[in-house]
Amino acid sequence: MMIVMQKDKSIKPVAKAKAPQLRATQARKEVTHERILEVAARAIRRSGYDGTGVADIMKEAGLTHGGFYAHFASREALLAEAADRARAEALGWTAQVFEAAPKGQGLQALMQAYLSDEHMNGVERGCAVSAVGSEMHRQAPEVRHVATQHIQQLIDIVAKQIPEGGDRGAHDEAMVRISAMVGTVVLARAVDDPALAKSLREAALKYFAPVGE
Repeated sequence: MMIVMQKDKSIKPVAKAKAPQLRATQARKEVTHERILEVAARAIRRSGYDGTGVADIMKEAGLTHGGFYAHFASREALLAEAADRARAEALGWTAQVFEAAPKGQGLQALMQAYLSDEHMNGVERGCAVSAVGSEMHRQAPEVRHVATQHIQQLIDIVAKQIPEGGDRGAHDEAMVRISAMVGTVVLARAVDDPALAKSLREAALKYFAPVGE
């Protein structure tokens, strides 16, 4: 016996046209999310964590304050993601410096770039550790965790450029160099005497210059 199945006309087919619309909506949301992060990452380095407000970030991104919670659960969540964005940008910049440097000159190239006028004056595009390092201990755990990852990864990437067999191990040498670079930039930005700021950076470069130069 053959059973003939009749189509139930009361059941409406799923509207397939909604899928592309949903994808387009999601894509727009992701673009907006990235724009907020980009603005926040710059604002943190420019104004510090405590000087970075949600309303100001949304305004700079060209968005309304009310749309914030469609992207982030809290201000701390935004700061953590923005700090991670700044971390990725800084590590990418460091890798580019090493790649562009002649063989065996990566460390000196990094110090010259880090202590340059361009990096010292370009706070909102530069390294977040030297820009807001003094504020990190007062931030939420998720923000401090990102900062810790940034510093650890920076140590690792610099250590790979240091030949083994020196007076200090590569890891220790990397920590010393990074501490000197960050500390020098912090001091150079702190003073209101351009000549002193320049002397601080030149002294650091001279101290870590290869033997014989």
